[in-house]
Amino acid sequence: MLASSRCGAIYTVAMPKTNRPDREHDHGLAVLTAKPEVVRPPLYQVVLLNDDFTPMDFVVEVLQVFFSMNREKATQVMLHVHTRGKGVCGVYTRDVAESKVTQVNEFSRLHQHPLLCSMEKA
Repeated sequence: MLASSRCGAIYTVAMPKTNRPDREHDHGLAVLTAKPEVVRPPLYQVVLLNDDFTPMDFVVEVLQVFFSMNREKATQVMLHVHTRGKGVCGVYTRDVAESKVTQVNEFSRLHQHPLLCSMEKA
């Protein structure tokens, strides 16, 4: 009797608890949570620009070293750049494309060639 006067009402297993604030709005409605949509990052084309001074062999070497092309594919891309003025070396996320452009341009300047590499939104 002493315990009931201090605590107020005493609940047993058979008695429902009616004053539960966490269940106040529970009406038996099941809600399915959706998976968050993941947006793919934008892609960028890494482009080589033609010039009249850089040797073709150097361009082929750049394509092999920085873009992992075999000699045949690198030669095809080099000829495309030579005849059309520019050619795509690869398509990458922004960070990777920026790194490739910087590496190729620094490598070209180091070897005293005016070969220019840039990036464009794909």
